[in-house]
Amino acid sequence: MLIVEIRSLGQSGLKVTNLCLGTMTFGNQADQKTSFEILDKAFHAGVNFIDTADVYPIGRVSQAVAGATESIIGEWLGSKRDKVVLATKCFGAIGPGANDRGLSRKHIITSVDDSLRRLKTDYLDLF
Repeated sequence: MLIVEIRSLGQSGLKVTNLCLGTMTFGNQADQKTSFEILDKAFHAGVNFIDTADVYPIGRVSQAVAGATESIIGEWLGSKRDKVVLATKCFGAIGPGANDRGLSRKHIITSVDDSLRRLKTDYLDLF
């Protein structure tokens, strides 16, 4: 049986489970059905902390697949949004352009907007 504890995430004010579900394989090594099964199992076991990124899945064949993981999570999330602490990030290359990577203001704003759209939410808990 999985035992999860709720802890404070630094001084952010967020309360998260001591286990965080990493999702970097969703959309490549794990198809949508398998990803939903993993998300359901973790959620029903009490895990409330999900980590993703704009460049996931890792090991993808092309940059055109970047963001597929967030899209899968967005399809799954639905009415569970208020019960989940959602973390995403940016830095890696999401396209071939000079501003499609890094931590420039332009890339961060574009990344946040695109992540919100893919995740089907209007806010991120941790970026």
